[in-house]
Amino acid sequence: MALTVTKLSPNLTKTRILDAAEGLFVAIGFDAMSMRQITAAAGVNLAAVNYHFGSKEALIQVVLARRLDPLNQARMAMLDQFESKMGAKVTCEHLLTALFLPAIRMSNEPNMCGHFLQFVGRSYSDVSSVVNDFIRQRYANTLGRFFLAFQRALPELCRDDLGFRLYFAMTALSGVLAAGNTQKLIREFTQGQSSENLLLMRLSSLLVGALRAPLPNAENMTFFEETFGLFKINDQQAAASLASA
Repeated sequence: MALTVTKLSPNLTKTRILDAAEGLFVAIGFDAMSMRQITAAAGVNLAAVNYHFGSKEALIQVVLARRLDPLNQARMAMLDQFESKMGAKVTCEHLLTALFLPAIRMSNEPNMCGHFLQFVGRSYSDVSSVVNDFIRQRYANTLGRFFLAFQRALPELCRDDLGFRLYFAMTALSGVLAAGNTQKLIREFTQGQSSENLLLMRLSSLLVGALRAPLPNAENMTFFEETFGLFKINDQQAAASLASA
């Protein structure tokens, strides 16, 4: 069955391509989506995509920037407000609010098609180097500002420990958002009220707990060394039994 392509204005054509690519990106990720799928979803031909964007890589960069540019601008503005008013008293809770409250608010805007939080989660958890490199380079200033702010809020953590904990916490959260059950979870957490305060309170308590978890001590190290040593002995015994069989 031949694809029916409707003639559209250039701006409308570009918007339909972006919307189609965004929907596919949210559903299956960058590597799995194809130009054929994009053109079919948008109701345009390949020439139109090439004319407006040139390549799949260039298209996804515009898709990401269209949503993440205003998000990160809002994050930076909120961080500026906290630091201007509170200075050294800014806490992890303030920083997490600056990271996530803009996303929650944008997800409620009518033009976000109900999947904005899932889009954010997919953007920060997608395995594609094209997506990862674009986000790391384009939003380097935002990432750097927040990292320094977390360093000031958590002075007891060295740079490596802080980096590991932030990466773990944000990657885990992005994976949850990308799974697409966020709206259902929000309704359950807020008992159908969609309260921003309640959602942020629950989210912050979880992530701050991970960020402030006690560092390993000598007792922890002894436990793991003994445990790993026991497994090593068992592995050696199993290997010896196999060799003598």
